[in-house]
Amino acid sequence: MTDDTALLSALGAIQARGAIGEASLHLAIAHAEQFVAELPPWVQCVADLGSGGGLPGLVIAVRRPTLAISLVERRRSRADLLSRAIRALGIADRVTVFADDVRRFADLHPRAFDAVTARSFAAPSITAKWAGALLRIDGILVVSEPPADDVDRWPPELLASFGLRDQGREQGVRRFLRAD
Repeated sequence: MTDDTALLSALGAIQARGAIGEASLHLAIAHAEQFVAELPPWVQCVADLGSGGGLPGLVIAVRRPTLAISLVERRRSRADLLSRAIRALGIADRVTVFADDVRRFADLHPRAFDAVTARSFAAPSITAKWAGALLRIDGILVVSEPPADDVDRWPPELLASFGLRDQGREQGVRRFLRAD
C-alpha cells in the first residue's frame, strides 16, 4: 500500500486555499491514478495543462518518480500553491510550474513532450489544439471525461486537424495518440 501522507498533506493545503473542490482527496487521487495508468512506461516528460490544484499532475509526479513534469497554470495564485506543494513533496528537481498561458508554453516547447494530460483544462477543440502542438510524434494525450460517454465530444475531423487519433476511453479518462 502506498503511503500518501505527504501527498495528502500537500493537496490538503491546496484544497484549504480553495483550489481543489473535491470533498474527498482520496477519491481525487484515485481518479488521478487513472492518468498514471494510461501513461506508457517509455514516457519521460509530461506537460499537465491547466494544473490548477495539482490533479492529476502532482499524483503523476509522486507515482512516477522518474518523470520530468511541467505543470502549466496561468493563474499566478494557483501556480504559487503548486510551487509550494512541489517543494513540500521534495520533487522540485524534476517538476516545474509554468505560470503563464499555454500558448506561450507551446511557443517555447513545440513538440517537446511524450505525454500531455488535461483534467479540466478546456473544451475538446482547445485541448486538442495545444496537445497537438506540444506532443512529439507517437506522444500520448490523456484527458478526463464526463461520466456519460458522448461519441460527438471528440469528432475525428477535429482530432485529425491536430494530428491526433482516439485510442479509446477507459473509465474516466480518454487517450489519444499524436499520429503524424
